[in-house]
Amino acid sequence: MSYQAVIGLEVHLQLKTRSKIFSACPQDYHGAEPNTLTDPFTLGLPGTLPTLNREAVELAMMFGLGLNCDVSGPTQFHRKNYFYPDAPKNFQLSQYDRPIARDGHLDVTLDGGEVSRIRIKRAHLEDDAGKLTHPTYAPYSLLDLNRAGSSLLEMVTEADITGAEQARAFLEAVQAIAQALGVSDAAPEEGKMRCDVNLSLHRPGEPWGTKVEVKNLNSFRSVARAIEYETARQTRVLSAGGRITQDTLGWDEGGQKTFVMRTKEGEADYRYFPEPDLPPLDITPEWRARVQARMPELPAQKQARYLAAGVRPGDAHTLSHSVDLSRFYDAALPLGADPQKLANWLLGDVSGLLATQGQRLEASALRPAHLAALVRLIDEGTISGRVAKDLLPEVLAGHDPAELVQARGLAVVTDTAAIDAAIDAAMQADPATVEKVRAGNAKAMNALFGPVMKATGGQARPEVVRERLQAKLGL
Repeated sequence: MSYQAVIGLEVHLQLKTRSKIFSACPQDYHGAEPNTLTDPFTLGLPGTLPTLNREAVELAMMFGLGLNCDVSGPTQFHRKNYFYPDAPKNFQLSQYDRPIARDGHLDVTLDGGEVSRIRIKRAHLEDDAGKLTHPTYAPYSLLDLNRAGSSLLEMVTEADITGAEQARAFLEAVQAIAQALGVSDAAPEEGKMRCDVNLSLHRPGEPWGTKVEVKNLNSFRSVARAIEYETARQTRVLSAGGRITQDTLGWDEGGQKTFVMRTKEGEADYRYFPEPDLPPLDITPEWRARVQARMPELPAQKQARYLAAGVRPGDAHTLSHSVDLSRFYDAALPLGADPQKLANWLLGDVSGLLATQGQRLEASALRPAHLAALVRLIDEGTISGRVAKDLLPEVLAGHDPAELVQARGLAVVTDTAAIDAAIDAAMQADPATVEKVRAGNAKAMNALFGPVMKATGGQARPEVVRERLQAKLGL
């Protein structure tokens, strides 16, 4: 019998607050010189006291509601004691048995269309640690405390995940929710979304095995690879009669393997006790209602709306899970373009051209009204798809496609006399093909179609050209 994986995730999101969670020190440390964004509380100096950031609390409430969690009643901060160089206070202000959100769930859809429900155990607030750098050229480490004290939200799942694909789909859904709500940038490459994986193996029908934790994975790809590696490693150990030890592991991105960092701590090792300088906080129904009223549309709601408009499931998923794409699409959709054709252009030609130019959609000069107008011009038969593709770079640069078409005389040729003249010229230039078609080889007509379209500058309506060709050739 094969082994089955039992996986739970711990996801850390840096919240979009201007200041740190327990002090007025600025939080946006990206690009700042090391150790320039600190204050007495961040440094853990004696006599300093925490002041809770209200916006951090409300962003955490919003995120919990987005995950269908129970967000109500008393919540409380605790001291989680551990002694690492990147924790100046020698404890972390976190939440132990009274988290801000609990007992939620998130439904995720896998590539094959299967929907699985991942239960959310809890989501709680805490302050982040600093950052240690270990230069390979020196026998010492470097400590930057700019990140220390930043507003952090930790979300913990139940052990409902069974494989790498499911974990990746879940993380993508969490990222989309966080970004849609404006709770966090949730950018793994910037350290604003980090993940720990808890994994054990067991045979079907037997108790769960010993759990290991893989820490601080900063990309969805790394999460998937770590799960695949650990599943294979533990299978080898157990199949050979070995024993799995409860360790905290790191991930070696270069070697694509885990390594032991330390023996896993238990709850007793942290010596949790209530933070004496912060009273319990009561989340009242009125407060929750005010926070809920601030919440924008969630990705699942957007996806349902796009599906109802006639957008294909895969495209609806892609649009709804991107804040930039959905914002642009929602601005263009009411302007009369076909929903699916608009999605095709936005996700296909537009995204491809932007990628080639190294641009992001929100930073480009493209306007929703202009893309909608371009799609309408094709639908109405005013221009061909080929002309639209030729115009797209200028439309991306901010030009109105209707004005470009009018100024350059690019409208589709519908004058049958002009089309007939082009057909006559093509037939005279290639009598051999004409004879093939009249002898019964209907496919040979395609050899005449191209020259006719070229003669009309690609502006003739293709269906009219085919109809007139067939009439001329007696088909």
